[in-house]
Amino acid sequence: MSSPLKVQKGDLVYVHYLGRYQGGKVFDTSMESEAKKNGLYNLARDYKPLQVRLGEGQVIQGFEEALVDMQVNEEKEVTIPPEKGYGKSGRHPMAGKTLVFKLKVTNIRREDPNKRVFRSSKP
Repeated sequence: MSSPLKVQKGDLVYVHYLGRYQGGKVFDTSMESEAKKNGLYNLARDYKPLQVRLGEGQVIQGFEEALVDMQVNEEKEVTIPPEKGYGKSGRHPMAGKTLVFKLKVTNIRREDPNKRVFRSSKP
Protein backbone atom coordinates (compact mmCIF):
# COMPACT_ATOMS: atom_id res chain seq x y z
CA MET A 1 0.00 0.00 0.00
CA SER A 2 1.38 3.43 -0.91
CA SER A 3 1.80 6.14 1.66
CA PRO A 4 -0.58 9.10 1.62
CA LEU A 5 0.20 11.77 -0.94
CA LYS A 6 1.72 14.92 0.59
CA VAL A 7 1.62 18.26 -1.20
CA GLN A 8 4.82 19.15 -3.03
CA LYS A 9 5.96 21.70 -5.61
CA GLY A 10 4.25 21.16 -8.96
CA ASP A 11 1.09 19.60 -7.48
CA LEU A 12 -2.35 20.96 -8.20
CA VAL A 13 -3.83 21.38 -4.73
CA TYR A 14 -7.50 21.94 -3.92
CA VAL A 15 -7.85 23.79 -0.63
CA HIS A 16 -10.70 25.30 1.37
CA TYR A 17 -9.62 28.34 3.33
CA LEU A 18 -10.82 30.94 5.81
CA GLY A 19 -8.74 34.12 5.93
CA ARG A 20 -8.82 36.43 8.94
CA TYR A 21 -6.95 39.49 10.08
CA GLN A 22 -4.98 38.97 13.28
CA GLY A 23 -7.78 40.60 15.28
CA GLY A 24 -10.23 37.92 14.13
CA LYS A 25 -12.23 39.69 11.37
CA VAL A 26 -12.79 37.36 8.39
CA PHE A 27 -11.85 38.94 5.04
CA ASP A 28 -12.27 35.99 2.64
CA THR A 29 -13.28 32.34 2.49
CA SER A 30 -13.92 29.58 -0.04
CA MET A 31 -16.75 28.15 2.10
CA GLU A 32 -20.29 29.37 1.53
CA SER A 33 -21.45 28.74 5.11
CA GLU A 34 -18.54 30.78 6.52
CA ALA A 35 -19.17 33.59 4.03
CA LYS A 36 -22.81 33.80 5.13
CA LYS A 37 -21.87 33.60 8.83
CA ASN A 38 -19.35 36.45 8.45
CA GLY A 39 -21.42 38.75 6.22
CA LEU A 40 -19.27 38.19 3.14
CA TYR A 41 -21.65 36.10 1.04
CA ASN A 42 -21.73 36.98 -2.65
CA LEU A 43 -24.42 35.34 -4.78
CA ALA A 44 -22.22 35.64 -7.89
CA ARG A 45 -19.34 33.72 -6.34
CA ASP A 46 -18.85 30.00 -6.81
CA TYR A 47 -17.86 28.69 -3.36
CA LYS A 48 -15.53 25.74 -3.85
CA PRO A 49 -11.95 24.81 -2.95
CA LEU A 50 -9.28 27.09 -4.37
CA GLN A 51 -7.05 25.41 -6.97
CA VAL A 52 -3.37 26.22 -6.54
CA ARG A 53 -0.47 24.89 -8.62
CA LEU A 54 2.36 24.89 -6.09
CA GLY A 55 5.52 26.70 -7.13
CA GLU A 56 3.88 29.06 -9.64
CA GLY A 57 3.31 32.03 -7.33
CA GLN A 58 -0.49 31.91 -7.65
CA VAL A 59 -0.99 32.75 -3.97
CA ILE A 60 1.03 34.65 -1.36
CA GLN A 61 4.27 33.01 -0.23
CA GLY A 62 3.09 32.13 3.29
CA PHE A 63 -0.08 30.45 1.98
CA GLU A 64 1.92 28.35 -0.47
CA GLU A 65 4.53 27.38 2.13
CA ALA A 66 1.80 26.28 4.55
CA LEU A 67 0.42 23.81 1.97
CA VAL A 68 3.71 21.90 1.55
CA ASP A 69 3.56 18.41 3.10
CA MET A 70 -0.17 18.62 3.89
CA GLN A 71 -2.37 15.58 3.07
CA VAL A 72 -5.97 15.29 1.89
CA ASN A 73 -8.44 16.15 4.69
CA GLU A 74 -5.65 17.65 6.81
CA GLU A 75 -6.48 20.98 8.43
CA LYS A 76 -4.01 23.60 9.55
CA GLU A 77 -4.11 27.14 10.89
CA VAL A 78 -1.20 29.34 9.90
CA THR A 79 -0.22 32.91 10.77
CA ILE A 80 1.40 34.75 7.87
CA PRO A 81 3.53 37.82 8.62
CA PRO A 82 3.43 40.76 6.16
CA GLU A 83 6.77 39.82 4.58
CA LYS A 84 5.28 36.47 3.47
CA GLY A 85 1.94 38.06 2.59
CA TYR A 86 1.46 41.36 0.79
CA GLY A 87 4.62 43.08 2.05
CA LYS A 88 5.37 45.37 4.97
CA SER A 89 4.27 48.44 3.01
CA GLY A 90 2.88 49.32 -0.37
CA ARG A 91 -0.36 49.99 -2.18
CA HIS A 92 -2.08 46.67 -1.56
CA PRO A 93 -4.83 47.09 1.06
CA MET A 94 -3.41 44.13 3.00
CA ALA A 95 0.19 45.39 3.00
CA GLY A 96 1.55 45.53 6.55
CA LYS A 97 -1.09 43.14 7.89
CA THR A 98 -0.52 39.80 9.59
CA LEU A 99 -2.99 37.28 8.19
CA VAL A 100 -4.34 34.08 9.72
CA PHE A 101 -5.55 31.29 7.44
CA LYS A 102 -7.37 28.10 8.30
CA LEU A 103 -6.63 25.60 5.52
CA LYS A 104 -8.10 22.22 4.59
CA VAL A 105 -6.71 20.26 1.64
CA THR A 106 -9.53 18.50 -0.23
CA ASN A 107 -7.57 16.97 -3.12
CA ILE A 108 -4.06 16.70 -4.54
CA ARG A 109 -3.36 16.03 -8.19
CA ARG A 110 0.12 15.11 -9.30
CA GLU A 111 1.20 14.42 -12.84
CA ASP A 112 3.01 11.11 -13.16
CA PRO A 113 6.10 11.92 -15.27
CA ASN A 114 6.19 8.37 -16.67
CA LYS A 115 2.57 8.09 -17.72
CA ARG A 116 1.63 11.74 -18.29
CA VAL A 117 -1.52 11.23 -16.26
CA PHE A 118 -2.60 12.72 -12.98
CA ARG A 119 -2.65 10.73 -9.79
CA SER A 120 -5.34 11.97 -7.49
CA SER A 121 -5.48 11.30 -3.81
CA LYS A 122 -9.13 12.18 -3.39
CA PRO A 123 -10.87 9.23 -1.66
